[in-house]
Amino acid sequence: MRRLRPAAWIVALAYALTVLPVSFAAAQAQNFPNHPIKIIIGPSPDIFSRIIAEHLQQAWGQPVVVEPRPGGGGKLAVTAVSSAAPDGHTLLFATPTYTLNTAMQVASYDLLKEFEPVSIIGIISYVLVTHASVPATSVAELVAYARQNKLNCASAGIGTVPHLACEYLNKLAGTDILHVPYRDVNSATMATVGNVTQMFFGVSTSAKSQIDSGTLRGLAVSTAQRSLLLPALPTMRESGYPPFDMPGWGGLLAPAHTPSDIIEKLNAEVRRAVERSDLQKRLITVGMEPPPRQSPAEFRKFIENDIARWTRFVDAVGLEKLKGDVPQQ
Repeated sequence: MRRLRPAAWIVALAYALTVLPVSFAAAQAQNFPNHPIKIIIGPSPDIFSRIIAEHLQQAWGQPVVVEPRPGGGGKLAVTAVSSAAPDGHTLLFATPTYTLNTAMQVASYDLLKEFEPVSIIGIISYVLVTHASVPATSVAELVAYARQNKLNCASAGIGTVPHLACEYLNKLAGTDILHVPYRDVNSATMATVGNVTQMFFGVSTSAKSQIDSGTLRGLAVSTAQRSLLLPALPTMRESGYPPFDMPGWGGLLAPAHTPSDIIEKLNAEVRRAVERSDLQKRLITVGMEPPPRQSPAEFRKFIENDIARWTRFVDAVGLEKLKGDVPQQ
């Protein structure tokens, strides 16, 4: 057997060091998943993840468990996922809670260093609703009424999206609407239904049921485009406030250093799920509208842009108006 010269050994070793990690990563992705997947939920509804989990379980034949860990404004969920093995079997269902906490400088984590973005699942709109006794059928009429009358605006807690939306409207419209924080979305909704507070930026699904029943009046949605759930309502932009664009969203993140082939495999399967017409209908019904088609790299950019967007809003309103205990939703 011919012996390799030292230079040939170096070339062979360099080749092995280049090829073997790629082959190993490919083998990892091919064998993924090889045990149950867990999706950890922080301060948000779990219904979105359960719909996606059902598809993944059918596609891969492995159990997909959805596990709520709502405490600490997302901290418990973040810790559970960031400390898990980076093999794609433990995922975080992320929402603007995490990007807004980052913008408000209350996050104990670095979202883009401790996690790998996997896939966006959908977009959620917030709806500006008022109690039926408020004599306004548009945002312009509400603002005119608020300048002459005392109004209270409910939120799901200090530092939440509904809180920021109330304060940002004050900033843009020059109004002095009083923010009243509640413990969660349901409490804030019921306070507005009961006329304890007169307005609220509610999640589209819960707002729709109240609008349909006539207990609340819908004026506008927070997203740049109209909502599929409430297509008759204009956007805040259409209502005279072009800077107002506050979309909610949901997506999956994996621990940092999860192999890119596994991330790509997860992304492809989640995209297949959200593009299924039957699952799209179910997601829209619960308030999650179809997302833009995004690769993991594009989803990372989306998160970066979301942090920048919330930072602009926080800077405009003033951090002192928004900071408090991290919301326990």
